[in-house]
This record gives sequence, C-alpha cells and structure tokens, in this order.
Amino acid sequence: MQQQDDWQDALAHLESQLAFQEETIRALNEALASQQADILLLQRQLKLLKERQDEQAASLAELPGAADERPPHY
Repeated sequence: MQQQDDWQDALAHLESQLAFQEETIRALNEALASQQADILLLQRQLKLLKERQDEQAASLAELPGAADERPPHY
C-alpha cells in the first residue's frame, strides 16, 4: 500500500509540474507575440522617420545657397 501511495504522490507531483510548465510556456508565448508586435511597429515607425529625414535632406539640398551659407555665429 505504501508503494502505491508513493506512486500516486509522484504522479501528482509530475502532473503539477506539467501544469506549471504549460502555464509558463503559454505566458512566454504571449510575451513573445507581444514583443514581436512591438518590434514590427517600431520598425515601421523607424522606416517612416528615415523616409521623412531623407525627404527633408533632399529638400534642403535643393535650396539655393543652403550649402554655402554659414551659421550666424561664424
């Protein structure tokens, strides 16, 4: 009878560990999915900022005398 109780205790412990691991994996999966969404959003924002910066640099380069003009503190 003692051996059967030991087996039942061991099985209950393993089931508990499995449930904990499943919950941990689920939580990690949710965190990973959330982080991936954040990364994609940040990549899109960075791309838009780069495009805007390139457009501004191109428009500044087109201004007459902009490259030769010195700031007032010179």
